[in-house]
Amino acid sequence: MQQNIGIALSGGGARGIAHLGILKALEEFGVKPSVISGTSAGAIAGAFYAGGYSLIEIKDIIEKGDFFNLSNILIKKQGLFNMKGFEKIYQVYFPDNSFDHLNIPLYVTATDILKGTSACFSSGNLSQALMASSCIPIVFQPIQFDNTYYVDGGVLNNFPVEPLINRCDIIIGSHVNSIKTEVTEIHMSNIVDRCFHLAMSNSVRDKIHHCQLFIEPPNMSQFSIFDVKKSDQIFEYGYNYALTLEKEIKQLILPLQ
Repeated sequence: MQQNIGIALSGGGARGIAHLGILKALEEFGVKPSVISGTSAGAIAGAFYAGGYSLIEIKDIIEKGDFFNLSNILIKKQGLFNMKGFEKIYQVYFPDNSFDHLNIPLYVTATDILKGTSACFSSGNLSQALMASSCIPIVFQPIQFDNTYYVDGGVLNNFPVEPLINRCDIIIGSHVNSIKTEVTEIHMSNIVDRCFHLAMSNSVRDKIHHCQLFIEPPNMSQFSIFDVKKSDQIFEYGYNYALTLEKEIKQLILPLQ
């Protein structure tokens, strides 16, 4: 019986590189998604994966493209960064710039900042959707199209499982923002990140029941959202954690084999 497996990939900045390690472990266990849903970093990882790039190639693209690193961003007069540099990268690796040319169906979540609602893209201009989904508020200028403005999908939905419900036999969730509920100290540079994910944690917990398997490497807050220099470490951390779930993964897919 053919398996219809969906995977939801959370946001998380550089922590999203852990998704690549998790996907590598899943591949080694014979699991490859037939549908992908992602927001922010998860949308970026999911798009390249859906585009047929290998996991090592994707990690290399993220490193060389300065994703999750402010050095690749252009500064506008009003003091906010814009994402035109990223658009050029997407157009190199996705020359057709369309969801229709991906090997795996992809759903990309962004936030419509004017309507105050989540938006889900699965067709049309791919680079535009990816930039909207990963447009961190305050840091980046909102992405304008369709007569509205979009910012990071994680603002309202950092774990976009919804597009997979009733479409898949199995839903796997990959969440890379585990945080300690209590800490004894915090650096100023981490306050926004911690506040954001504390605010999102309850909504993520409410969605876990939709997943037959929920993968959440512990203590991901040891990596910051701009820690792309630790990409090898983050990749291996996600990979090694997913390897510990071999029994659960094989039990999950066995009934469909």
